[in-house]
Amino acid sequence: MGGDQDRIGAAEAASALGWWLEAGVDVAVAESPRNWLERKAEPSNVREPSPQAVSQALETLHLFRDWLGTAPSLPLGSLGTKRVLPQGPEAAPVMLIAEMPGPEDAAEGRPIGGEAWLLMTRMLAAIGIRAEDAYSASLSCFHSPGARMNAGELAECADIARQHIALAKPKRLLLLGDAPARALLGKPLAAARGHVHKIEGVRTLATFHPRFLMNRPSDKALAWRDLLLLMEEEA
Repeated sequence: MGGDQDRIGAAEAASALGWWLEAGVDVAVAESPRNWLERKAEPSNVREPSPQAVSQALETLHLFRDWLGTAPSLPLGSLGTKRVLPQGPEAAPVMLIAEMPGPEDAAEGRPIGGEAWLLMTRMLAAIGIRAEDAYSASLSCFHSPGARMNAGELAECADIARQHIALAKPKRLLLLGDAPARALLGKPLAAARGHVHKIEGVRTLATFHPRFLMNRPSDKALAWRDLLLLMEEEA
């Protein structure tokens, strides 16, 4: 698995096996081989960036990430909140957009932290992707305990996320949790799951946040189906 990516090592393979067993998977892959990470031609109906995102245009991912780290008026930003900035390489095999950072995420300074990140690592290994090769971000880069986004903040975060995706140039996009699905797809997670979407021309799936799966392990089989669908080749 993994196309032109480096093969996963023994630790990643063991992690993937653990995930498959927990998800109740009988076989790891389909019977016929496929190049999951092959870049396909973009469809003609690629969505253009919104006017709001264009008005904030930054030319490179590096500049955009600097802006996320310093801009004073981002959604949910206020005195006492902690910024949790994205991590990972440009043009990654997959970009993860998670819900707002929780306490463990903020403590580790990463969009997905603690036990949830260990589980996410196993999920990525199961589809042949090393954790360090993935790009991870949050819908809002602020850890703001008890905060809930209103409709305006959700829309603003969506505009920022679309520009982020366009600059990061991932091959696949995985939305983790209800808030990213609502912001970027206009649907709750329950309605968005199980379907292929396109955001900025990138093949997109929505699935459960690993933090949710830790509390609902019975849904790991559903998450595995989402991962398989994400990695299918374009028709």
